[in-house]
Amino acid sequence: MNILLVGSDSRGATASQAESGASSDQRSDTMLLVHLPADRKKAYIISIMRDTWVPIPGHGSAKVNAALAFGGVPLMVQTVESLLHQRIDHVALVDFEGFKGLTDAVGGVRVNVPVPFTAGQTSGHRFGAGPQTLDGDQALAFVRERYAFPDGDYQRVRDQQIFLKALVAQLARPQTLANPITVSRMVGQFAPYLTVDRGLDARAVAALALEVKDLRPADIVSFTLPTSGTGTSADGQSIVELDQGAADALASAMAHGTVADYLAGRNLQGS
Repeated sequence: MNILLVGSDSRGATASQAESGASSDQRSDTMLLVHLPADRKKAYIISIMRDTWVPIPGHGSAKVNAALAFGGVPLMVQTVESLLHQRIDHVALVDFEGFKGLTDAVGGVRVNVPVPFTAGQTSGHRFGAGPQTLDGDQALAFVRERYAFPDGDYQRVRDQQIFLKALVAQLARPQTLANPITVSRMVGQFAPYLTVDRGLDARAVAALALEVKDLRPADIVSFTLPTSGTGTSADGQSIVELDQGAADALASAMAHGTVADYLAGRNLQGS
């Protein structure tokens, strides 16, 4: 199963827009493909960098996040499907403002900050290196910042992966799931910021939760769609170059259930 998570700083898109091919006038800041192998023993979270230069069906080549603006969620799905030769089963549009409320609802999320920085792009929060517990405002600043880093979006993607893994670990704690008040608070805080396709209804979510109930934080592996560095497009845009050979190898591994071997072959363990 493949679930595409599309995040932005503004929810904007409605449920009807999510299923139409209309332009959304949005460009997603974050794209994550959650790949669940058939045995459900792992969950792979693949970050797709927003400036990755890829073919967009019917529009030539452009930054991958332009697909949302050109043709809404359907074109974004078609673009990712053609890129990795994988069917996208479900789509969820997420406003990162929702993580602010969700973080507070679970009492904060503890992360290990790899690179100290000041979030000048957003709030001015200062983050020292090392373990710390983030509240909602801090979490939002942590996942959005990119200008504070020499490698920009590369570090932002790494920080997003760190936060998502820590959040999943927090949500999966027995004391969280066993507390109906906490669960109700989480749903109430996050639901206004989430739009999903019609197939991802309560029954589908419940069935999926049952399938992955034995997953532990160590079973959730995150990595970035392979790139070969930055460059400039013919029309002068600053872009991230796709590593086509590695992307094709990843597509094959996803199709054959051998993503772990793919990562080992590239000396990647994920994070």
